[in-house]
Amino acid sequence: MSAITLNAVKPKHFITTADYTAEQLFDIVERAIKFKVESKYNYPRARTERPLAGKTLALMFSKRSTRTRVATETAVGYLGGNALFLGAQDSQLGVNESLFDTARVVSSMVDGIMARVGSHSEIETLAKESAVPVINALSDKYHPTQILADLMTLHEYYHHKNNKVTGQYTAHLEHPSKTLKGLRVAWVGDANNMLQEFLVAFPKCGISVAAACPPGYVCDKDVIDIAQADAKKTGATVLFTTSPEEAIKGCDVIITDTWVSMGQEEEKKKRLVDFKGFQITNDLIKRAGAKPDWIFMHCLPRKLEEVDDEVFYSDRSIVFPEAENRKWTILSVIDALLVRGGI
Repeated sequence: MSAITLNAVKPKHFITTADYTAEQLFDIVERAIKFKVESKYNYPRARTERPLAGKTLALMFSKRSTRTRVATETAVGYLGGNALFLGAQDSQLGVNESLFDTARVVSSMVDGIMARVGSHSEIETLAKESAVPVINALSDKYHPTQILADLMTLHEYYHHKNNKVTGQYTAHLEHPSKTLKGLRVAWVGDANNMLQEFLVAFPKCGISVAAACPPGYVCDKDVIDIAQADAKKTGATVLFTTSPEEAIKGCDVIITDTWVSMGQEEEKKKRLVDFKGFQITNDLIKRAGAKPDWIFMHCLPRKLEEVDDEVFYSDRSIVFPEAENRKWTILSVIDALLVRGGI
């Protein structure tokens, strides 16, 4: 028998798209698309490899989740691994044990952690103290896995539209960098984690962002600085306004999200007043002057005050492919960190 050498190399994490280049984000999306066609269409062949066999990803969720949980558990299963769900009532996290201690204990028993937290400082502490890769499933500052799904959905939509493809799936035949650059996105809603992740991801990919938020609802300065610096490099534009009409004018894509995030329920009455005039409707879009072929996105769950049924369930809406693509992009991130060793 001989001694076992211990490897003290710090693991790689996925905390925000701000940490990665446009090329790296495109690579994640491209691999997600390959997983999608492999799984759904057995192209080029059905998967037989199970690289995560015998491995476990802990899902430490302090907030409710539908799409993220289903996407992550099925993604881990597809790679042959086990997903261990730890909800707010299932662990000592933030109750009888510090985040510092929990990170060290849990990471000593699993091969990766997917965490849905409150404060962004919590995901940073987890990553700092964890012995295994940590993936940010949502924090109050960023929501990186959702934005990857949005990039993938936009690529699929514009690839098929631009190439006049119907009745077939061919998005895997074109690189995302070819379809996404030059798009103009309008955000109408809160200055929340979704908008902040868009700002650190889209401009570096060559996508312009015009954000309309009510007075007093503003993004973090460091996020704005990153967005403006990236836009300057790629030729994209970044606009902040309090007017939904100004943001929507000339846009390709209109995006909104909840006005009342989890943990903000006590502010609901005030927020509904503050966001008056921000509901996405065909009348608003026509009045604002979006491009004739505009499309609509929403990360779900959706409430009627945010967007009416006429837009949400129209053929302009791509919200359900967007939701499905959470699985394939999360799968791509898990594969990158737990199988390939990095993004």
